[in-house]
Amino acid sequence: MNASKFFLKAANSLVTAIVALFLILAAAYSGYALWDNAQVYGAVDDIQSQLLKLKPDPEQKDGGTSFEELRKINPDVCGWITLDHTKIDYPILQGEDNLTYINTDVYGDFALSGSIFLDSGCDRNFRGKYSLLYGHHMAEHKMFGDLDLYRKKKFFNKSTTGTLILPDRSYKLEIFACMQVSASEESIFATGKWQADTSGLVDFVRKNAEHVHQQTMDNIGKSEDFSQILAMSTCSSEFTDARTVLLAVMKPYSPET
Repeated sequence: MNASKFFLKAANSLVTAIVALFLILAAAYSGYALWDNAQVYGAVDDIQSQLLKLKPDPEQKDGGTSFEELRKINPDVCGWITLDHTKIDYPILQGEDNLTYINTDVYGDFALSGSIFLDSGCDRNFRGKYSLLYGHHMAEHKMFGDLDLYRKKKFFNKSTTGTLILPDRSYKLEIFACMQVSASEESIFATGKWQADTSGLVDFVRKNAEHVHQQTMDNIGKSEDFSQILAMSTCSSEFTDARTVLLAVMKPYSPET
């Protein structure tokens, strides 16, 4: 009997010790995860604050000296994207393929946040009729996390503008649609389909978008000012492999607009 009690007590003590060790390890892992997450988000803030000092001026044809400075940091910089009323305000890069900047920052260093980048199949000078940008979906308004804001009808209705700054010219962005699509949706991600004519893309968006600005959509293709489309894509949890996509018309920039 005494032996049984001894072994039972020992077993209870062992179980208690194992549970305590598990809780300690879980707490340590949680603490590390929080610290690591803070490091990732802090790095995004640090890089953005550095780069904002070099943000080009859309009112200067060559963006001022900023693009020269940005390209000294990384020659793959090809533009700058800003969406009004959001924290989206970043340089755009284009790599050899669409994996180059998934986990690489503008300095060429590994970064889970990656960079905002132009689809490798698009013209890096944004001369095509359809251009597509990618960015990670992150909390705290980082990278393309703020694309989620446009899924709210009220925000979508009031926040309709942005700016695309290029080394030799700039565009005013006029947002016209927000939608959820699959990552395999060719109508959005097969960028070569729409370089000659975007009418098929517009039809697809009209039928499938969550929100649209009808007047802007109706003008697409009717004049030079409504001949180019820019799409911005980020991950979504809406369904498996879902993507949130925001679309805008690229209108040639002039200071008075």
